[in-house]
Amino acid sequence: MSLWLHRDFRLLWAGDTVSQFGSTIGQTVLPLLAAGALAATPWQMGLLTAANSAAFLLIGLPAGVWVDRMRRRPVMLAADAVRAALMLSIPLAWWLGTLTFAHLVVVALLVGAATVLFDVAYQSYLPALVGRDQLVEGNSKLTASHSVAHVSGPAAAGGVAQAVGAANGVLATGLGYLWSALFLLRIRAVEPESPAAADRPGLRSEIAEGLRFVFADRSLRAIVCTTGTANFFDAVGTAVMVLFLSRALGLSDGVIGLLFSAAGVGGVLGALTASRWNRRFGLRAVWLSLLVTQPFGLLLPFAGADWRLALVVVADLALAYGATVYNIVQVSYRQAICPDHLLGRMNASVRFVVWGALPLGGLVGGLLGEQVGIMTALWVAMVGRVLAAGWVLCSPLRRRDAVPA
Repeated sequence: MSLWLHRDFRLLWAGDTVSQFGSTIGQTVLPLLAAGALAATPWQMGLLTAANSAAFLLIGLPAGVWVDRMRRRPVMLAADAVRAALMLSIPLAWWLGTLTFAHLVVVALLVGAATVLFDVAYQSYLPALVGRDQLVEGNSKLTASHSVAHVSGPAAAGGVAQAVGAANGVLATGLGYLWSALFLLRIRAVEPESPAAADRPGLRSEIAEGLRFVFADRSLRAIVCTTGTANFFDAVGTAVMVLFLSRALGLSDGVIGLLFSAAGVGGVLGALTASRWNRRFGLRAVWLSLLVTQPFGLLLPFAGADWRLALVVVADLALAYGATVYNIVQVSYRQAICPDHLLGRMNASVRFVVWGALPLGGLVGGLLGEQVGIMTALWVAMVGRVLAAGWVLCSPLRRRDAVPA
């Protein structure tokens, strides 16, 4: 049965779409708010980038154990409610004249913690909801929504920031999380009971079991290293990208938002074609998608405030396209080979490394931008993303066509 006819999946899909749209607006508006209204330095921009994902390092591993001990949908509902309340505090503080950079950092840290729990629960919930034979289709549809949000979200965020102020644009993020929770509440599927407390070996043992599953497998280990390396250098670039476009090129908030939408277009195209890559190349699509697309990122440092703005569009589109195809294929592979009772810990172990690299990259990007300049930091970021594919190129995935039985 096509997932178009699967009611509960459609509800999950609708909730995730609304949530992603709001989240994408927030990811664009917060840096604009920090760089513009709060006059943040390159180091502070790096600190804000790091705060967004620091929770993956702080609670990433125990989050997997907690998710495996509970039903996944209630975890997602609680995370949505917490994220909504936190994001809505930003426009409230702005209206009261009390908003500070420290407030943004604290909100980013706490929203990041809720996002860790939501994401681990979400990726562990999907196999039980749709079945393992429909994971590629499910991940493709969900990723397509994510990419559509990245097309329209940044453009809308830039327009809102320019028209009514960046702080007011954060309202859409908080409301998006609330709508996501309302859709999740309507899902009827009943999850299986979590293991009884007496059957659990303890937090450390459960964390170790998840880590062993991931790092004992050469292919999984290579995927983790590639994604972690790419995310590290992506965060280096993210820390200085808004400053590069707004200060070095002198672009307005609206134009910056439109440029960021190019990544969303690439993501939509990647989501729509990921199944074809999977059918044509099998697991080789994991490394081939990166090899073909990531070198386009080297065009970014050559961009200028004239026709060379097209280089930003081409680079962002290609980077997002390749990353989307890569993510859909590798996430579906991970979900397919992992036993259900380990899904939370497997996803958490992977995300501990690959998302834990983001705050480190953000700090390094901010430091590089402060000490040696924005352009140097951008070059480091783009070269690093190209080299990240080396891990999977040297793994068994280079010769493997299909998921092993």
